[in-house]
Parts: sequence; C-alpha cells; structure tokens
Amino acid sequence: MEIKTIASFLSYYDKIREGTKQIIQVIPEDKMDWTYKSGKFTIADVIRHIAAIERNVFAELVIVNPACYEGCGKELADGYENVITYFNEMHSQSMQIFRTLNDVDLNRKIVTLSGSETKIGNFLRALIIHEIHHCGALCIYLNLLDVKTPSIFGLTEEQVIEKSKSFENSEK
Repeated sequence: MEIKTIASFLSYYDKIREGTKQIIQVIPEDKMDWTYKSGKFTIADVIRHIAAIERNVFAELVIVNPACYEGCGKELADGYENVITYFNEMHSQSMQIFRTLNDVDLNRKIVTLSGSETKIGNFLRALIIHEIHHCGALCIYLNLLDVKTPSIFGLTEEQVIEKSKSFENSEK
C-alpha cells in the first residue's frame, strides 16, 4: 500500500484504530496485567506500547523531533481505565500532529531510529503495520484466556467456509 495523500492515510488509520479499540473493549478488566510468560509484555503493556510508540516515535519523527520512547511500563498508566485513557490521549495527540502534514510531506525523507532514511509516507505505513502486529498479539493473548475476539477485518473463518459452500452450491 502506497500512501499518496495524508487524507487517505488518516482515513485508513482511523479504521485500523477502530479495529484495535474493538479488541481492547473485550479485554476483561482483571486481565490487564496478565501475560503468557514471565518477562513478556502484559496485556496492558501491549496497549501502552502501541500508544507510546505511535506518539513518542512515529509522531515525533515525522515532525523532525527526536524520538522519546522510554518503554511501556505501569509508570505511564496503571489500571484498566487509566491505560485506556492513556491509549486514547496518545492517539489524539498523534493525530493532531499527523493532521499538520500535507501531501508533499509524504515524500519528505526522515531518519528512522535505525538510522536509515525513508519517506514519511513509508514510515506511516510502518505505523499501520506495527499496530496490526500488536492487535494480532492481543488476539492471541485473549484466545489464551478463552475470551472471544471480534472479527474486525471482515468475515470469520467459519463465515468464509459457509459462504464458500453457498457460492459453490449456487454455481452448480
């Protein structure tokens, strides 16, 4: 996917964020500090990480400020409501920054944390990929806890199978 306009990025990213929020909405409040293995991100860590990376790396670098990511621990926000508030506030701040960009900016080069140069449009695509990656992780965490996750990007596998059978039968 090539991001050609800032408006198309903002629209698409809003849709991705809505999917992330749907996943977060089904997290049981008492499972925010759950992890599948000691030393790995908790559910709350994953949510804080999505928020902190978006705001403190992606939003800062596109306006040519240094990244200021310092992790995703409880010191940022602790407890269900505080984590959700932090998540939403960091996104709001990031979107304010992203809205200052124009279509020409998408071709402007910046230096990433790894030291490589990339166009802002490519960098923003990486933001979307990063969020989807961590949404997948949240779904796995929730599946391990036997929490049903919403189908956020289309049909479930069961629905695809059923529709495929219906389609196959209608072709005969």
